[in-house]
Amino acid sequence: MFGCEAMTESLIDEDIRVAQTLPSRFYTEVHEFERLKSVFSGWQFAAHQSELQAHTIQPLEHIEAINGESMALIRSEETQCFSNVCTHRGMRLALEACTKNILQCRYHGRTFNLDGTLRHMPEFEQAIGFPSDTDNLNQFPLKQWMGMYFAAQEAVPDLPWAMLEERLGFLTPESFNHDAGRDRDHTVDANWLLYVDNYLEGFHIPYVHPELNQALDYSGYVTETFDGGVLQIGKAVKGDVKFDLPPGHPDEGQDIAAYYLWLFPNMMFNFYPWGLSVNVVIPVSHKQCRVLYRGYVSDAEMANQGAGSVLDTVEHQDQWVIEEVQKGMASRAYDRGRYSPTREQGVHHFHRMLSQQFN
Repeated sequence: MFGCEAMTESLIDEDIRVAQTLPSRFYTEVHEFERLKSVFSGWQFAAHQSELQAHTIQPLEHIEAINGESMALIRSEETQCFSNVCTHRGMRLALEACTKNILQCRYHGRTFNLDGTLRHMPEFEQAIGFPSDTDNLNQFPLKQWMGMYFAAQEAVPDLPWAMLEERLGFLTPESFNHDAGRDRDHTVDANWLLYVDNYLEGFHIPYVHPELNQALDYSGYVTETFDGGVLQIGKAVKGDVKFDLPPGHPDEGQDIAAYYLWLFPNMMFNFYPWGLSVNVVIPVSHKQCRVLYRGYVSDAEMANQGAGSVLDTVEHQDQWVIEEVQKGMASRAYDRGRYSPTREQGVHHFHRMLSQQFN
């Protein structure tokens, strides 16, 4: 049981006008943190296809850090996701990205083909009933969407990929190239929930992000919720850089500076005229998380303009504010707050999604 009050849908009222936020214990107590780990078994961002061009084998260390499952993308005739654990004694197989035509365990020499099947195992000639299907690598669900791969621990419902592609497909993210110079790995002394809460509202922009506030028209900021995520739309101030939207686009005629897409529970995809910045939040403890940034570029010359030009500054500002909130969550004088009906629809939606996980 979750403390003295179970995590149920009724904990977060459906009506944002009367709803209260998550109680502070969800941000401060170890057993609440442990219980919420179950939400990470679904789709997780694995990689962009440009990251596989130079490698046939790509271990997904960040997914292992998120949910404990060691996985690897393996590119052969097609790209598939397999267990990265040897079926002999559990040794992790690929310890770094590489270009090989077989996987070999560094412990006892067992080898696997790139389709996950057992290739060879020394000293097993006298083993009865060997090999069997259990000696092959386990295959995990893998989804490719607009050039990005998503893996899951088990079969899970699809996200509304088609709906999202209708909105974002004009950007052709599959043509973007990974820019390792944009990669970051930040340790944040705050619960992962706070990082997501903060991402899901533009309410704080005028107060925390003065540089970003100069690039975005705060009055035109829009939040849209859907099953599985939230889309926030940042409008450009007059004369600033914006998307060249094609005819018939749902936002045709508007000056859009950025699309901020969040997919449950911990993935953020920030689309700018120059390309895409991906944030993946890794839960570490009840009071610490890591945030991985990955950059995928379509137009490097645009990267120093508009809302997407101050990412490092924005990240440091976000980190500062949520670390301060984490301290405040420990106060005996604070437990729950209220949502702004006009500005915090995304946070409310996230908390409702969390509560529905435990009905």
